[in-house]
Amino acid sequence: MYRNLLKPFFDFCFSLIGLVLLFPILLFFTVLLFWANDGKPFFFQSRPGKNGKIFRIVKFKTMNDKKDSAGKLLPDAQRLTAVGSFVRKTSIDELPQLINVLKGDMSLIGPRPLLTHYLHLYNEFQNRRHEIKPGITGWAQVNGRNAISWDKKFEYDVWYVDHMSFLLDCKILIKTVLKVFKRDGINAANAATTEPFNGHSNK
Repeated sequence: MYRNLLKPFFDFCFSLIGLVLLFPILLFFTVLLFWANDGKPFFFQSRPGKNGKIFRIVKFKTMNDKKDSAGKLLPDAQRLTAVGSFVRKTSIDELPQLINVLKGDMSLIGPRPLLTHYLHLYNEFQNRRHEIKPGITGWAQVNGRNAISWDKKFEYDVWYVDHMSFLLDCKILIKTVLKVFKRDGINAANAATTEPFNGHSNK
């Protein structure tokens, strides 16, 4: 009942309320990032949702599009802007995804939607993360986020799929708020972003 009825209802209500209450913050950072990213405050990308269905995720854009002399994008660490670094550390970059939740593409809580080109790399166990809608935050995010290995992330994702409940979601929300204030687990070690998934696994 919770998974199929109450959770979608809560997702719609809380995402709508969140967008209304957070509108001043969203507007403020839209203006800042518009200036920092040459008129591009938002980042859009195709991601796999429930059952692998592709949707367009929306986030605040934290990196500019500066390129080297050969026309290739500079490394992530060099393209991460000052305001982008702040919104990433505070997880403000995730707030526009409330629109995805309102549309029904995502849930407030669930496995994070990863890149589409990872889809063919998953084994059967890892692919189980797509049995439910992806989330803005999830069990893996409150247990290490980008600071843990891919194997551990998938373990946490599938564990959540099997143990989803109202009380667990409340626990994840509380831990998410604490994580945001502590600002830990944002990046992988010695990197501006997490390392790409290459399909290697101990599973």
